Amino acid sequence: MSTLRLVLLRHGRSRADDEGVHEGSYDSPLTGVGRDQARRRAAEWREGGVTFDRVVASPLKRARETAEIVADVLGLTVETADEWRERDNGLLAALPFDEAEKRYPRPAFVHPFLPHGVTGESEWEVTSRAAAGLSDLVRGGAGSTLVVAHGGILNAAMRVVTGAPTGPRDQGVAFAFGDLGYAEVRYRPDKHLWTLAAFSRGV
Repeated sequence: MSTLRLVLLRHGRSRADDEGVHEGSYDSPLTGVGRDQARRRAAEWREGGVTFDRVVASPLKRARETAEIVADVLGLTVETADEWRERDNGLLAALPFDEAEKRYPRPAFVHPFLPHGVTGESEWEVTSRAAAGLSDLVRGGAGSTLVVAHGGILNAAMRVVTGAPTGPRDQGVAFAFGDLGYAEVRYRPDKHLWTLAAFSRGV
């Protein structure tokens, strides 16, 4: 059977990064820097002959706009899929980090069933959503797909791919997706074999 190629790309710099606030479900747009980052990544791929059959993006502004910039340069169109949105971080969304710590201090130990930000998604809920997103792509058959999303959901997807334990980023295994960082993975369904072909931390 044919191999499925997936490139899991994190969005560019967003306004929340400049504001110094918790992002997550806060629908923050890209900054000018973020747009430039996306254009550079797209130009790099175009010059290297990299292309895709599909581009799938989180519906949140920062990921969707990153996907649209890259797709425009590569002559592709963008689909959105809710499975790839960032984690619902509950009451932390858009709060400055210091204020969030005062209002909702992080427990000394975080287990994977604990809602994030009091009312948000637990690690298991995010991981289940990532697994559903991967499953949809696998069922779509062979080919090459670019997924443009967020650090949290991409970490969850990579834990599914690698079989790493589910947990917060400061436990177990974490993947350091920076702005426009990506992981390229390949899946052979006849062997249930995932291969990490490339990883770029980004800028």
